[in-house]
Amino acid sequence: MEGKRTQDSSITMSHVMLPQDTNPAGNVHGGVVMKHIDNAAVTVAIRHTRCNSVTASIDRMDFYNPVYLGNILVLKARLNFVGRTSMEIGVRAEAEDPYSGTVSHTASAYLTVVALDEKGRPKEVPPLILETQDEIRRHNAAMARRKVRLEERTKEEEKRRIFEGFKSE
Repeated sequence: MEGKRTQDSSITMSHVMLPQDTNPAGNVHGGVVMKHIDNAAVTVAIRHTRCNSVTASIDRMDFYNPVYLGNILVLKARLNFVGRTSMEIGVRAEAEDPYSGTVSHTASAYLTVVALDEKGRPKEVPPLILETQDEIRRHNAAMARRKVRLEERTKEEEKRRIFEGFKSE
């Protein structure tokens, strides 16, 4: 399978935040921002794989600055790591005031997205071609995060087995 470059699937998406996106104070709901982050990540995955892809997990979500009614929510998403069937995609969300041009970092997240075949099973994906030092740095950081995720999953599975043992007693 032929590899693909990071730039071939990277995207920038923009959305004007409307009244239905906000609470009564005019702040955009965190869930709205999260939905757009998820859509951006899956769009990058689909562009890379050219097949259906779904979010498997999202690493920590921190909100740094609010997004307000009328702001432009700008999402910048790119591949950091590609495994056999899964990909880590980094998304940065920014809020732009369209009148002043002021931009503030709203949130960042790393999402793991899995490619699916026609039967809904994980599908092998094209490898990622790393061309720049920044891409190599992002890839190495993603590999470290992946290791932590896999270790945490193993611990959770062990806890689940122990709990299941208590339930059957």
